Amino acid sequence: MTGNAQRIVLIGHGMVGQRFLEALAERGLTRTHRVTVLAEEPRPAYDRVQLTSYFSGTSPDELSVTPEGFLDEHGIELHLNDPVVAIDRETRRVTTESGVTHPYDTLVLATGSYPFVPPVPGKDADGCFVYRTIEDLLAIEEYAKKHATTGTVVGGGLLGLEAAGALQGLGLDTHIVEFAPRLMPVQVDEGGGSALRRTITGMGLEVHTGVGGKEIKTDADGAVRAMALSDDSEIATDLVVFSAGVRPRDQLARDAGLDVGERGGVAVDEQCRTTNDPAVFAIGECAQAADGRVYGLVAPGYEMAETAAKAIAAEDGEACDGFSGADLSTKLKLLGVGVASFGDAHGAADDCLDVVYSDSRAGIYKKLVVAPDGTLLGGVLVGDTDSYGLLRPLTGSVPPVSPEQLVLPAGAGAPAALGPSALPDEAVICNCHNVTKGSIRGAVTDHECTTVPEVKKCTKAGSGCGSCVKVLTTLVNDELEAQGVTIDKGLCGCFTYTRAELYEIVRTLRITSYAALLDSHGREEAKRSDGCEVCKPTVASIIASLAPTIGAEGYVLDGEQAALQDTNDHFLANMQKNGSYSIVPRIPGGEITPEKLIVIGEVARDFGLYTKITGGQRIDLFGARVDQLPQIWGRLVDAGFESGHAYGKALRTVKSCVGWTWCRYGVQDSVKMAIQLELRYRGLRSPHKLKSAVSGCARECAEAQSKDFGVIATAGGWNLYVGGNGGATPRHADLLAQDLSDAELVRLIDRFLMFYIRTADRLERTSVWLERIEGGLDHVRDVVVHDSLGLCDELEALMADHVANYRDEWAETLADPDRLRRFVSFVNAPGTPDPTVQFVPERDQVKPDLNLLQIRPLDASEAALDNALEGASAR
Repeated sequence: MTGNAQRIVLIGHGMVGQRFLEALAERGLTRTHRVTVLAEEPRPAYDRVQLTSYFSGTSPDELSVTPEGFLDEHGIELHLNDPVVAIDRETRRVTTESGVTHPYDTLVLATGSYPFVPPVPGKDADGCFVYRTIEDLLAIEEYAKKHATTGTVVGGGLLGLEAAGALQGLGLDTHIVEFAPRLMPVQVDEGGGSALRRTITGMGLEVHTGVGGKEIKTDADGAVRAMALSDDSEIATDLVVFSAGVRPRDQLARDAGLDVGERGGVAVDEQCRTTNDPAVFAIGECAQAADGRVYGLVAPGYEMAETAAKAIAAEDGEACDGFSGADLSTKLKLLGVGVASFGDAHGAADDCLDVVYSDSRAGIYKKLVVAPDGTLLGGVLVGDTDSYGLLRPLTGSVPPVSPEQLVLPAGAGAPAALGPSALPDEAVICNCHNVTKGSIRGAVTDHECTTVPEVKKCTKAGSGCGSCVKVLTTLVNDELEAQGVTIDKGLCGCFTYTRAELYEIVRTLRITSYAALLDSHGREEAKRSDGCEVCKPTVASIIASLAPTIGAEGYVLDGEQAALQDTNDHFLANMQKNGSYSIVPRIPGGEITPEKLIVIGEVARDFGLYTKITGGQRIDLFGARVDQLPQIWGRLVDAGFESGHAYGKALRTVKSCVGWTWCRYGVQDSVKMAIQLELRYRGLRSPHKLKSAVSGCARECAEAQSKDFGVIATAGGWNLYVGGNGGATPRHADLLAQDLSDAELVRLIDRFLMFYIRTADRLERTSVWLERIEGGLDHVRDVVVHDSLGLCDELEALMADHVANYRDEWAETLADPDRLRRFVSFVNAPGTPDPTVQFVPERDQVKPDLNLLQIRPLDASEAALDNALEGASAR
C-alpha cells in the first residue's frame, strides 16, 4: 500500500461494521486502501444477537464475530474505546474523544442504535439499566448479585424478553411490563402473543401488558425499590432494565449537517451514500434507507454493508446493485420459546385470509396469511418454528399443498414429499446473506462444493443466524445425489457407518471395545488415530446399552470405557458452569420416606450444597467439588439412594401425579406404575436422555404428553404416548396404543425403547427420531405393536438382559478403591484437599445463584498450582 492510498474510515465496529470490513477484503480494497476503524466499545465486534448467551456460560470472547487474525491480515487499524465526537466534512477529518484526528477520503457510519429509555421519573436511580452491550450485562450481573431479588423489564419485545430471561437466570423473580396489549407486538399477532404469554407465565415470569411505567420509586439511598404502573398498580422491585426499543444513533450526522429522516436515521440513497455528501456512507441501524425505513435487524444491515462496499469498489460512474429494502422475517428463540414471523404477518393485504392452528396446552400457535388465489403472503409461528425454513421461501408463491396442511403438526400435515426440493430456485434460503436456492445449487454444480461447510464458505449461506442450516443441508445433499454422488452418511471421520449400523455391528459381532471396533470397521486413515470426540462417546453408549448381551464390562468407568466418556460421565455427576458438580439421587415416582429426606438435608447442610426440588420430582444438590463426590454418595448410598443418572444419556425420571391413591379424579395407581417403570429402565444407556411420566387420569397432571414416553390412565387401562419433548423444541407425544393392561404397557415400552436405541442417530431425541424415521409413527407402531419385522422377541430379550444386569454405578464405584482414585480436585492432591486452595461460597441459599463456588485468585506464591489445575481439567 502506498503512502497516498485512499483512506476509508469506519465509525463503529459492530456486527454490520465487521461485515463491511469483510466485504472490503473480499473485493481487494484492504490492499489498495488504508482502512481505519474507530470504535466506542472496549472490545472488537461481537454477536449482539446472541448477547443473552453470556448468562448461560458463553464468554465475551466466544461472542466475537471478528475472526482471529483478520484485522492484522488485512492491515486494518482498529482503535477501541475512543468514540468519534465530531465530523468535519469540509476538511474530511473526524475527531475522537481522546483528541486524535483521522483524515478520510471515504467515511462510513455504522454507529448502530441506542436504547430508548422512556421519560419515567426515577429512571436514573441506582438499579436502573439498559440492555444493549456486554458492559451492560456485566453491570446488571454485578448489581443483581449484591442488591436484588426481584427484577423488572420495561419492554416486551425481542430484547425485552431476552433481558427477562437473563434476570430469571440470575435467580431474580422477574416481571415484564409491555405498553402494547401483547408481547412482541411488532412480530406476532394477538393469537401468537397469547400463546407466547401463556408459555412465559408458565415459566414463572409475571407479565403486565397494556400498561406502562409511571414512576421508579427509590429508597433513602436512591436505589430502586418499586415501579408504579400507569394503571395505578405497583411492582416491588430492586432492579429495572429498560428495553423499550431503540433509536438510530445519528447525532454525529446531525451535528455534521448530514440529512436525517423525519423519525431519525441518516438519510441514504440506494448505494447507501448519504443524500447530501457522496463521500459519506451510512449502514445498519443508524441509516434511513432509500425506501424511508430504518431497519433494526442484522440481515438488512449485512445487505447494506455489502452494498456500500460494492459502491466504493465501483469505478467512477459505474452502476452497481443498490439496497432498496429487505425482508424483515425473523426466527428467534426467546426464553426457550421459538418465535418466527415472515412476510405479511399481520394480514395487512386486501382480502387476505388467515389459516390458523392453535394448541394452547402445548403453547403452539401457527398462522398463515394467504391471498384469495392461494398465494402465501406471510405468517406467524410460536412454539414450533420447524417449518419456518420451508414457509419463508414459499412466501409470494402458491405452495404445492394447501395452507391447512402446512400448519398442522409434523406427521399430520404436509406430505413428506414437500420439502426444500419443492422450492423454486429464486427462493431466498439464507435471509442473513440473501442467498437463493439457485446459488446453493450453483455452489455444488458450478463450484464443485461437495460438503455443507464448503457451500457455506462459497455462498455464506448458514453463516449468519443459522436458522437455514437444516434446509441448506437438505439442498446440498439432494443436489449431490442428483449428480450421482454418494453422500457420506458416516457417523464421523472415523467410521463410514451410521450410529444404527454400528449398533448392529457391535450387537451381531459381539464387539466389546472401541479399539476393536475401530480396528475392524473404522476408516483406514482413522485406524492410526485414537478416534474423535463424536464417535468415542457414541460407541461407549452402544457398548454400555448392549453390555449384558455381548458380554462387555457394564461399568462405564472400567478399562477402555473410562477414556470414552463425556465430562459428566467421567465423574458420574453433572459439571456446572462454575466447575462444581451436582448430585441427583434417584427418587422413583417422587415417593420418599422422611428418613431419606433427613439424610438429603444433612448432606446438603454438611457440604454446603444448594438444594432444589426439580420439575422431575427429585432433589438436586449443587456445588460439590469433585473430591467430595465419593463422600457425599457414600452417605446417600448407605441411606438407600442410588444414582439418578442426571449426568448420562439414559433414563432420567418417570414423573407421576398422586393417582387414585389420593386424587378423587384418579382412575389408576400412577405412582405405583411410575416407580415400576423407573426401576425397570434405570441406567438404560441410549442415544439421548429419556424422560417419562405417568398421569392417573385424563387431567394429565404429570404432563405425560411432553415426554419421550408417557402414560395416561383410562378407565380401561393405560394409553401409551411416544416421541414427546418439552425441551428446546416442544413436541406433543403421539398415541401409540390405548387401553393397555399393566403387562401390555410394559411390553410395548420395552420394545419401543430398544427399537429407538437400535435405530436412532447420535444425540437424537425420540421426538426428532420419530419424525425422521421413514414411515414415522405408523412404521414404529407396525414394528413394536404388530411385530411387522419379527424383531419383538429380540427387543424384549435385550431389555430383559438390561433389567437383569443393572448395577448402580455409584455403589459400584464406592466399593472399589481403584475406581475412587479418579475423584481428586488436583492431580498433585490425591488425598486431603490442598490447604493452599480455598473454596469460597459466593452466596447462601436465601438468594440462589448459579455461581455457588469460586476459587480465589492465586497469589504469586501459589503460581505453581497453575499446571496442576490445568492437568486436573484435562483429566
